[in-house]
Amino acid sequence: MTSEISIILPAKNESESLQTLLPVLRKEFPDEEIIVVDDGSTDDTAEVCATHGVSTIRHVYSMGNGAAIKTGARNAAGNILVFMDADGQHRPEDIRGLIEMIKDGYDMAVGARQMDTHASLTRRIGNTLYNKLASLMTGYPILDLTSGFRAVRSRHFKKFLYLLPNKFSYPTTSTMAFFRSGLPVGYMPIHARQRSGDRKSHIRLFHDGFRFLIIILKIGALFSPMRFFLPISAALLLAGLIYYGYTYVAWGRLTNMSAILFLSSLLTFLIGILSEQVSALHYKDISDTRRRTRR
Repeated sequence: MTSEISIILPAKNESESLQTLLPVLRKEFPDEEIIVVDDGSTDDTAEVCATHGVSTIRHVYSMGNGAAIKTGARNAAGNILVFMDADGQHRPEDIRGLIEMIKDGYDMAVGARQMDTHASLTRRIGNTLYNKLASLMTGYPILDLTSGFRAVRSRHFKKFLYLLPNKFSYPTTSTMAFFRSGLPVGYMPIHARQRSGDRKSHIRLFHDGFRFLIIILKIGALFSPMRFFLPISAALLLAGLIYYGYTYVAWGRLTNMSAILFLSSLLTFLIGILSEQVSALHYKDISDTRRRTRR
């Protein structure tokens, strides 16, 4: 049995919100595949899903939001995959807008949360910083790096599953992977609602914020190596020149430290070139597939 659209909801102890969300979702999409991935819940999430006739895949223990996304994608039959949170902050009626963007030619459509929908000023500032940094890494404007509400073409998304982490940063990785592969990504403004029961997010701002920053740097090194290594190489070269100028004026010679900085700059630049070639291998099949599709 196949469906054009598969709606995937990772859930951990979300029975209360699912009790409200699933009837609305089923009413909006009566014929589409809806999959709830139960990530080791200890409540009655599975029973709620069964009551509303929704497919459930259960992890025997909690493996993380990203792992639930990957499980749902592997088992989904649809050509278009829609991912949304199970805590009630994403509106089912917004799904149609994302799907229309996919049908209009985008390979990924992201629900970009408006600034006034973030929970606090600190979180707004943090998300703005991540978006700017990721935009710099990829060379494309990224309006919402961490939004979990998105639609993708299944055939492309599934090829990146091996790159996706098991925790909260799957949106970061998938967004950058699509950009790096030359797959068009679009954004649709949305207003996220408060989480069901006014519960706090599972994401801790400072702990997970630092982890997001490290992930962005790793993704930058993997997907846009020269954007990552070239500034480092330039900084080392500049430091070497400044230090050489100082030592030449003071002692009239080239010191070992200046030589080390120059060599470090050269090696960093060469590593960037090599990484760029290795990185391109991740996307060869994606580019070939897209060219064949357009013919």
